[in-house]
Amino acid sequence: MRRLATVLTAGFLALTACSGSSGGGSTTAPSVTAAPTSAGAATSTPSPDPGEPQGTQTFTGLERTHVDTPVNYPQTPPVGGPHNPVWQTCAFYDKPIMVERGVHSMEHGAVWITYSADLPADQIAVLKTLQASGREVLVSPFAGLPTPVVASAWGKQLQLQSATDPRLAEFVKYFDDGPQTPEIDTPCAGGSDATVG
Repeated sequence: MRRLATVLTAGFLALTACSGSSGGGSTTAPSVTAAPTSAGAATSTPSPDPGEPQGTQTFTGLERTHVDTPVNYPQTPPVGGPHNPVWQTCAFYDKPIMVERGVHSMEHGAVWITYSADLPADQIAVLKTLQASGREVLVSPFAGLPTPVVASAWGKQLQLQSATDPRLAEFVKYFDDGPQTPEIDTPCAGGSDATVG
């Protein structure tokens, strides 16, 4: 009986966690406006926590509200913030996806690997392998990246010059449904598989 109560409580928390709560646990109504929404300010600390690959940046103060409009994120690519009510199904995509859906996937524990469209084919093959071997890994091209490959998880980011940098696999291993996840054990499957552009 105690186990049933625990399972029911966990299920209730999973349902309510994604209903527009902020990082502080308070509940707010979803923002639906005509103008793009700002993701709010986030702070960054350059030093990684133990277990994180060297160079991982940490961002805090990220909102978790649902919005039906575009969001102006302070990072490229984003590391969290307001997001679309529908998440992106974790898979490999050769076309860009809706950014706000990718952010929602990170809330569910996904590592979102973004890459420049001109990344060499052998490096794209490495990304496909990482996606296929992970639990919650999303891969898509992204315009305007600061480096050819960027790995992001909720509140975490690692910028890389190459998909063959060993820190990329370390990042995926550590953050795939990892300790930073606001909604741990929430699937990244069953969302949208739509692309844009």
